[in-house]
Amino acid sequence: MFDDFLNSAVNILSSIRILDLLDIFIVAFAIYKVIGFIRKTRAQQLVKGLIILIVVMFLSNALKLYTIHFILYNGLAYGLIAIMVIFYPELRRALEYLGRSKFTFLKQSVNIEKGTAKELISQISKTVEYFSSNKVGALIIFEREIALGDIMETGTKVDAEVTSMLLQTIFYEGSALHDGAVIIRNGRLLAAGCVLPLTRNNSLEATLGTRHRAGIGITEVSDAISIIVSEETGIISMASEGRLSRFLDIKTIEKMLYNIYLSGIDSSDTSRTFLNLFRRKRDGK
Repeated sequence: MFDDFLNSAVNILSSIRILDLLDIFIVAFAIYKVIGFIRKTRAQQLVKGLIILIVVMFLSNALKLYTIHFILYNGLAYGLIAIMVIFYPELRRALEYLGRSKFTFLKQSVNIEKGTAKELISQISKTVEYFSSNKVGALIIFEREIALGDIMETGTKVDAEVTSMLLQTIFYEGSALHDGAVIIRNGRLLAAGCVLPLTRNNSLEATLGTRHRAGIGITEVSDAISIIVSEETGIISMASEGRLSRFLDIKTIEKMLYNIYLSGIDSSDTSRTFLNLFRRKRDGK
């Protein structure tokens, strides 16, 4: 009997091709990435609920509870359409996540010369420090791989070199554009007074106003980075991938900007740098 089992196992293993192993690996990797993405969204609780309903549906069928099985079977079938409508933002984020290709011929990189980048970082750092000291509210968005053309259309086209004087003029309290956000692409200030989507995170501190919620919201629907200066307290904050880190100093801002423009690393590396910063601030280090 053992010999028959051994022969069967050998026959099965000998019939497995390299492509079969590759197929299994790709499916396993895709499932792993989907689970990782779900854990970062509101869909996590939904998936848990669906798993419970599916288990109950199979149990009701095994126990011949026909009414319960009929309701669950048909409810899940039609419920998939409702789920797609309710969780449209999460599905959109998933497709955008897939669209962040690592192939260089598809990747939209930050195109800026080294000297220009250093001047840009200097101008922004100096301005943010001024805003913080004088409690001037500001919201600065740095576009990366995902284009923000639709967001720019909500504001006023500028397309100018980034200077401290220009930023101070835009965010001056009497300016018509001071309540919106400015968007910087490839080292140039392309638009000002832009309206950003607000975050869907309901667990944020009640003291955070619309400016902070907008700064977080744009990072939930794109890979942009936001710098926010509080008008009430002068506190400098930064947002990335839906996470907010507060009470930052100018050195931290400069480091993140250098990562974006001069380190030659991609957006995922910049996000990991921000995540480490977020954890240190959260743990009080």
